[in-house]
Amino acid sequence: MPVQPKETLEKILTSLGFIGRQGQTLADLQYITNRLLFQQDTTAPKVMVDVGGYRAQAREALVKKAMDAAEKVRRWGDAVELEPMNAFDRRVVHQALKDDPDVETHSVEVDGTEKKAILLRPRR
Repeated sequence: MPVQPKETLEKILTSLGFIGRQGQTLADLQYITNRLLFQQDTTAPKVMVDVGGYRAQAREALVKKAMDAAEKVRRWGDAVELEPMNAFDRRVVHQALKDDPDVETHSVEVDGTEKKAILLRPRR
């Protein structure tokens, strides 16, 4: 049975530790790829770089964390702050909760890091 190029590339990248710590290498490659695409065509859609389903699993976990935090906001009526995240992850959280009628999200500066945290609070 012939090996598919995608399977071979994915195995190589996974074995080299291409995902990086907390997906940072994937995030960096994705950023560079999207910048290059945008330079060539400003209407080009953004691409997501994934190896071994890492991004998909991380996204699912992040959405679950956001939903759990939103439930705490609904239950207790208090604001909840999620840990500092990169822009890609913050966008995932904002998108996951954008249609929630009870909770609003805001990115807030965090001292000592260039990442921002997300603050969830009851919608006014």
